[in-house]
Amino acid sequence: MQSAISINNLKIAYGNQTVIEEMSIDIAPKEFLVLLGPSGCGKSTLLNAIAGLQNITAGEVWISGKNVTWEEPKDRGIGMVFQSYALYPRMSVRKNLSFGLRVAGLPKLEIEARVSRIAALLHLDTLLDRRPAELSGGQRQRVAIGRALVREVDVFLFDEPLSNLDAKLRNELRVEIKKLHQRLGNTMIYVTHDQVEALTLADRIAIMRDGVIQQLASPAEIYHRPANLFVAAFIGAPAMNFIEGRINTDRGSITFESKGLRADLDGYAFKTPPATGPATLGFRPDHLVLDGIARGLPTLSGHVSVVEPMGPEAVLWFDWFDKSLSLRLMGDVTLKPGDALAPGLDMTKASLFGADGSRL
Repeated sequence: MQSAISINNLKIAYGNQTVIEEMSIDIAPKEFLVLLGPSGCGKSTLLNAIAGLQNITAGEVWISGKNVTWEEPKDRGIGMVFQSYALYPRMSVRKNLSFGLRVAGLPKLEIEARVSRIAALLHLDTLLDRRPAELSGGQRQRVAIGRALVREVDVFLFDEPLSNLDAKLRNELRVEIKKLHQRLGNTMIYVTHDQVEALTLADRIAIMRDGVIQQLASPAEIYHRPANLFVAAFIGAPAMNFIEGRINTDRGSITFESKGLRADLDGYAFKTPPATGPATLGFRPDHLVLDGIARGLPTLSGHVSVVEPMGPEAVLWFDWFDKSLSLRLMGDVTLKPGDALAPGLDMTKASLFGADGSRL
């Protein structure tokens, strides 16, 4: 199957500073791909290169089977939504939505039909005669999204479109964008630094660091089987717990050992045959259970330091030797700071990383 977008050996550099180094990625038709990473990792630069807004040093960009590396943005068959609304303040919503179509010379009836269809889809049909100053932030962002959708192209690019909104509006529009993708079936690439947006929206996530994709996989794969320590630490709130120790294969069994912990690794899915040596054990707060002793799991004895109630769940922080570890519990929690606990760890859900930070 032909890719909707292919990035081949892409390199972007400013003088001696390389921003993206030899990147290749294929994006399937109708796929929702999220580019996720910290500020300065190159995700917006990559999106702008796909859009034709960023000069590239080497490599190729293909869209719908066509080499568009040197094509103008208007000729690439894309629609783009920016972080800023960039609406024309003196134009009504109707004129903001139709402006690009009028410039392109489309027939009046076709323009009216497209604007009506997209306005209804984005719940803007009662706001068409208002100007941007008369709209809320969420409504303005809907207009910005609608201006891209009226182009009726196969590929849409989103550059942190929700970052200017408050938490409630972000949640609402995130759901709307998910519904839009399900209804329209277009290929979408979405840039964000918000892991919640990435995990809830994406078919696949590309986690970037210093211009390099660290892992490209489904949200479930990235959450449960992170490729390296950076991905493991970046995804998850609270972040993954880490314990330094060693893998021991010298006693007829495979174990992870650290201070007061000795855990059997027979049920762990190693990528390569395990060998004795230093390793880091990583586990999510929800991989710990309070009845670990009764279930025969390796335990981490400590004392509660902080309790964070979060409605239907709570996060407990507890001290284990010189580390502060987190545990997620559902329902009402009766534990309080100072209480002793010995949560158990299911090693089949844990992650192990070698000395170089890669998943074992």
